[in-house]
Parts: sequence; structure tokens; C-alpha cells
Amino acid sequence: MSMEAGLPDRLFREPRQTPARIVHLGLGAFFRAHGAIYIAEAMKSSGEDWGITGVSLQSSGTRDRLRPQGWAYTAVKLGPDGEKPQIVDVLRDVLVAPENPQAVLDAMTATEVQIVSLTVTEKGYCHEPSTGRLNREHPDIRHDLDNPLPKSAPGFLVRALQARHALGLPPFTVLCCDNLPENGHVVRGVVLELAEAIDPALAAWIDMRGAFPSTMVDRIVPATSAADLDRLQVLTGMRDEAPVMHEPFRQWVIEDRFAGSRPDLEAVGVQMVADVTPFEHMKLRMLNGTHSSLAYLGYLAGHETIADTVADSAFSGYVRALWQHEIIPSLTPPSGTDLQHYATALHDRYANPAIRHRTWQIAMDGSQKLPQRILATIAEARAAGRHVPGLTLAVAAWMRYVSGRDEADQPIEVKDPLAPSLAALWHEDPAQTVQGFLKLEAVFPTALREDTAFADDLTAALTGLMADGARAMVQKLHG
Repeated sequence: MSMEAGLPDRLFREPRQTPARIVHLGLGAFFRAHGAIYIAEAMKSSGEDWGITGVSLQSSGTRDRLRPQGWAYTAVKLGPDGEKPQIVDVLRDVLVAPENPQAVLDAMTATEVQIVSLTVTEKGYCHEPSTGRLNREHPDIRHDLDNPLPKSAPGFLVRALQARHALGLPPFTVLCCDNLPENGHVVRGVVLELAEAIDPALAAWIDMRGAFPSTMVDRIVPATSAADLDRLQVLTGMRDEAPVMHEPFRQWVIEDRFAGSRPDLEAVGVQMVADVTPFEHMKLRMLNGTHSSLAYLGYLAGHETIADTVADSAFSGYVRALWQHEIIPSLTPPSGTDLQHYATALHDRYANPAIRHRTWQIAMDGSQKLPQRILATIAEARAAGRHVPGLTLAVAAWMRYVSGRDEADQPIEVKDPLAPSLAALWHEDPAQTVQGFLKLEAVFPTALREDTAFADDLTAALTGLMADGARAMVQKLHG
């Protein structure tokens, strides 16, 4: 598709007109660099058509960039040996929920749709991370209880299932692809709670007929920059306004429990298993837990990316010690998995200089992420009598980070649903700061809120961070 003379061609693929069989809520970079590629490969392998309708739940930006390209985009593999682009054309349409929620419900209610998948981040499920229960006071949930045209991801799931039930259609499989422990179980619980409040008979039907398989997803997908767009244009000779960047590694583990048909995912390397739990615990704690730990401490120490952070010997030693002494002892290895080998592979992935995964990006939404990624490991370790000073230091670094000021007293742009209330908890006295944070029932489990020795350890760590800085504290621990 030619542009004006002198300008490069815009990437374009004529979209197929066949109906989508998958609707995906939350069409961000991660799904387009992970699940969408697997599904495109499964289609090619089997010859079956499993096109995807993407849904943006907040803004129109992704739709507006993809539409002139026929919904196609470039996925760029960032390896130490260079950049390898491929064009992905599995999308059939992209809808923007706030513009037309009914169109989204209609897409989810289509007879052909078998699966509704989601990547809406932890906060998108409108639940309390410490309990997994639906947050009925969330403004979007309050809206969705009273209005048939929803705003929240759980609201769209429940209202679309309600419409299918009324039409005599079977339910779709709800496939959560977010980093939540037992994510299928959590989403099922939230959906059933909301459905029960709207129509108990609907909740009973979803409970009996619905399927919410748990999954584990893994691929590092850094944010795409303007420089990436320009570099890709030189590499391919085409202008793509919506590419995604990703590391070579990928993994997708899915509990094999679907309400209807599904793509032949095994043929393209997806692990279909009876129980995802050991895999998700391994990944949430070993990858996501250390990612968050490195993000807060690395940011405070002045490191822009994870690769920069682990290139610093103090942080390389710190993360290796976290795996060896604090995280691996809390895990049951998945069948056929060597956790020491997994840790080594993670370090290699973090150190990949082609992946510019910003510490600031990973630091977002800590109040939603820490319960699963770090606090559960700490609670289990303390119950078992094990010391976890490195993870405790990471929690103290999160507290320092969300104060909104860095070690040079420069402002930090804190992105977190609880940002204002977290900043208000900050006090010059570390003990008072810790006392305030430990009252956050939505973040800290009861065992840690009531653990006075943990409060003392956290206070000591925060005191050290304020007096000596993040790098010195990391060096003191594991340098």
C-alpha cells in the first residue's frame, strides 16, 4: 500500500474476512508478542482458522495504529545475534470498549467464538490481591452491577456469558494470560461473584458449564520506543506504527480444560498440563519476584534497565543469592524442571543487552504485584523459620520508591492504583512508615501484618536504604 512519493510504504496485509473464533481483552504488547504468535503458528500448522478480535478496554491508540495496516504488525525478536522481524496477521478486528461496549459484547456473543482470552494486568480483575475476592467497591464494578453495558473486564465476561445463556449458546472458555497465581481460579471466582450479584441462575450455569483454565505465560516484552519504529523501518523498508519487541525465549503452560474447541497449541510448543501450579509458582517467584526486586532497587540505584542492573556485579550477586537461598527453597519443581538451570537461564535473559526492559516499567502497579511475586514467598519462608533478607530489602525498596522521591530527592513518576495513599504513608521515621504500610490489608497478608519481627526487619532495611542507598545495601547483603 503506497504512501505519498518519497515516503516509505506502510505495512499492510489484506485482512481475512473469516469470523474470529477468539476474542482477546486487553490488546497490549505482551499478548501480541506471545499468545497471538503462538495462535498464528498453530493456525499455520493445522490449517484451521482461529482469527482474533482484539479489544482495547481503555484507549483507541492500538486500534488507530493497527487499522491502516489491515490489523497486521511486526514482531521483532531481540537476540544477542541481532534483530529478526516477522509479520503477524492473526487479528481480524480491534474494538475499543469505551467507544462501543455493545460491539464488544456482540463480538463475545458470536456463535463462532470459543475462547475469550485476557491480558488486562493484575489490577484489571478488580479484585483484592491479598484475598482474590471481587472488590465490590471498585468504581467499575459498582457501575457494572447496575448497567448492562460494562466497563470492567469481569463485567464484560459476565454480561457476554449472560447474553450467550439467554441465546442458548454454550459458554466460551475464559483464558487468563496475566501473571496471577492460580489465575484461572482467581478469574473464575471474580466472575462467579459478579454473576451471583446480577443473577444467581446465571452464576449456577457458569459454575456448571464454564471453563477457566489456569495458565503460565513467559516472555520479556519491553516497551516499544520511537527509535524502535525508525530502526525497524530501515531494517524492513516498511513503516509499522504498531510493532512489538520481544526476547527469543517464550513459554506458555495451559491447564488442558476447555469448554469447547481450541487451536492445536501443542503442535507449536505450548505445554498442555493437568496442573499449572508448580510452573506458575516457579515463574512468579523466580522471574517476576526477582524482576520486581531488581526494578525497585535498580531504579533507586540509578539503573535504567534490568540489563544495566545485572551488569552491576553487586546486583548480579544479589539476584543469584535470592534464587539460591530465598526463592528456590520455597518451591516444588515442576516435573522435569531443574530450578538451578532455570535460574541460570533467567540471569542470561536479564543480561541480554538487546532487551531494554526499563526498571520504571516493571515497577508499575507494585501494590497489585507484590502479594503474588514476593510477599507470599516471604510469608512461607518466615513460617518455616527461614530468613529472607534480600526479599525484605526489596519490599523496603518498594516503600522508598512509592514515596515519589528518589535517592537524589528527584521526583519519581509512580504508576500504581494506590499511588496517592501510598505516598501519604511515607514518614521520615522508617518505623512509622513501616507501621503504616503494614496496615494495608489489600497488600500484606495477615501473617505478615501481625509479624512484629518482620516489621523490625523491614524497618532496619528501610533505615539502611535511607542512610546508605540501594546499591550499598545490596552490596552489604550479597555483593
